[in-house]
Amino acid sequence: MQTELLREGQSRSSQARSPEERPRPERSRTDCPILLSPRLVLRAPHEDDIDALAHLANNANIATMVSRMPHPYTVADAADFVRRTKTGAIGKCVYAITKADNGAFLGCCGIEPHPDGRTAELGYWLGEPHWNNGYATEAAQALTDMAFRTRDIDQIDARCRVMNVASRRVIQKCGFQFQGSGMVDSLALGGTIAVEWYRLDRKTWMSLRSWGASR
Repeated sequence: MQTELLREGQSRSSQARSPEERPRPERSRTDCPILLSPRLVLRAPHEDDIDALAHLANNANIATMVSRMPHPYTVADAADFVRRTKTGAIGKCVYAITKADNGAFLGCCGIEPHPDGRTAELGYWLGEPHWNNGYATEAAQALTDMAFRTRDIDQIDARCRVMNVASRRVIQKCGFQFQGSGMVDSLALGGTIAVEWYRLDRKTWMSLRSWGASR
């Protein structure tokens, strides 16, 4: 189970631009605190993750479900990814998803602000050996809670490929509501893929948190 947020744009040309070409607010890693959940630790990626990252990400079942991941995915790609997260070149809070009990690397997730300053994007992927354990939902909920609690935003968007049933379930379990569908470019496929767009606004998130706390 895997997904990565695919940007809502006004035109295909804007979606096709590389991450480095897209306008992004200034951001530092200090804006991205370590996040803890019952089974996970979300922290900054580092060099010790490179081999595990390359091993898990080099999987067509993952790359064809997201927009920005190349395939094949090499150790050099992993090293460049870690380097860019450190320098802020990717332009978002990127986290390594790791197990709390043994530190094992499971995948990545991230939250990225839109230039409008009121919207953020949620993205994530997990290595195939770790699917169907609820880790993606746990990571997505932790990241969503952090974004609403620490940032002055009105809503968070998430997208998934229309055929990615497991990813759709994760998004829906986190409270996101369907908004529409469209086409975006896929780096791995060298073409376009059909995606569904979901959104969680602050009012709905607060209601869900209040309901959960009262259970």
